[in-house]
Amino acid sequence: EQAFVLSLVEMYLQGVSTRKVKKVVETLCGSSVSRSLVSNLSKELDENITRWRKRPLIKDYPYLVIDARYEDIREQGIVSSQAVLIVIGISETGHREILSLDIGDSESEQEWSRVFKDLKSRGLRGVQYVVSDSHQGLVNALKREFQGTGWQRCQVHFIRNFMSKFSRKDSKRYILKLKDI
Repeated sequence: EQAFVLSLVEMYLQGVSTRKVKKVVETLCGSSVSRSLVSNLSKELDENITRWRKRPLIKDYPYLVIDARYEDIREQGIVSSQAVLIVIGISETGHREILSLDIGDSESEQEWSRVFKDLKSRGLRGVQYVVSDSHQGLVNALKREFQGTGWQRCQVHFIRNFMSKFSRKDSKRYILKLKDI
């Protein structure tokens, strides 16, 4: 039963309408599921996600790892590329936890500032050091919202940018030189 419910939730998350989910279930299982059941399950999922996104942050997270990725997101029947803004906190004991997962139009300073203000209002404190890419909007928001906090550019992003300057043939030689540095 749990696997069945998870499948229904996955279809919902993929943007499948409740009517189509009902038809898929009828085809696969040979039994009928009401649209209201699918709708109720999706409402329950939305409520769980909302509770998770608003949960208080009670531990100190001295280290943050911050990044964004772009995903195609369907809203009101229109698919557009949107930034998924991710903040991972690392506690004093080394435990990693996703603190925030938010959607924004871009990685602008305004979007990141909104995310950081929300985290602080939920209790984020004790931030000493942040690792992220060097996206200008993110860096500016960090400077504004976490003044005096150390920042380091993510080494993976740095290496990717560095290697993009060389041909594939030369890349092995230059990556060795970078490692020596």
